[in-house]
Amino acid sequence: MRIDLHTHSTASDGTDTPAELVRNAAAAGLDVVALTDHDTTRGYGEAIAALPEGLTLVTGAELSCRYDGVSLHMLAYLFDPDEPALLAERELVRDDRVPRARAMVGKLQELGVPVTWEQVARIAGDGSVGRPHVAEALVELGVVPDVSGAFTSEWLADGGRAFVAKHELDPVDAIRLVKAAGGVTVFAHPLAVKRGECVPESAIAELAEAGLDGIEVDHMEHDEPTRARLRGLAKELGLLVTGSSDYHGSRKTVGLGDFTTDPEIYGEITRRAAGAFPVPGAGGRA
Repeated sequence: MRIDLHTHSTASDGTDTPAELVRNAAAAGLDVVALTDHDTTRGYGEAIAALPEGLTLVTGAELSCRYDGVSLHMLAYLFDPDEPALLAERELVRDDRVPRARAMVGKLQELGVPVTWEQVARIAGDGSVGRPHVAEALVELGVVPDVSGAFTSEWLADGGRAFVAKHELDPVDAIRLVKAAGGVTVFAHPLAVKRGECVPESAIAELAEAGLDGIEVDHMEHDEPTRARLRGLAKELGLLVTGSSDYHGSRKTVGLGDFTTDPEIYGEITRRAAGAFPVPGAGGRA
């Protein structure tokens, strides 16, 4: 089995629609794919309607969190999307996205960049607007060569000249909320240092104590020594180890299934989940 547990669609900041994403996942030879858009479950219906036969969909989300001033992302799988407390927190994050993006546009204009809100809104389309959409606007304007080039201290990285903070969950609260909604939590790309400051290993231990289920180890932004270090930490803390592409379509060079999760780990995730079940493909209706 080939299992990719971290992908994004146009419901947040990917470039594939949810329907395109599941079709592309099947074409890439995946058996299981998780849809984990940022702080939203809006893509579920379209993805399920288009799900090809032979592909199983894991519903999820990537939750925006902050620990001691450091941003981190928490993958949540197979939770009840209608559970009120978790839904309320996701809506708080979602509602903060537009004011935040507008504020980043304002900061960039103050820095002499001729970006407009209309440009960013066009790029975001129906998705949950975020930094990658602002970054793509900078690419269009020739300010940076690619999206990754915008995530520096000069521009949009945490603490950068045009950075604006947004509402984010405390990760311990996120774990508690996801558990209460019947879901499973995995710390996404915990040592992706190119993105900025990462939380210390002591924080991962604290999250494990709070009920964290796993950590994402095999990821494009973890080199081999980092993966080995994380595997050792996971063993020490009793955490599951996952691997995922963090696919964003054309916004990143990584492809669907470039990194995958062991079937036994996937089985354990599904066993722990009580809020939702994986959806088997029925041939697609859209």
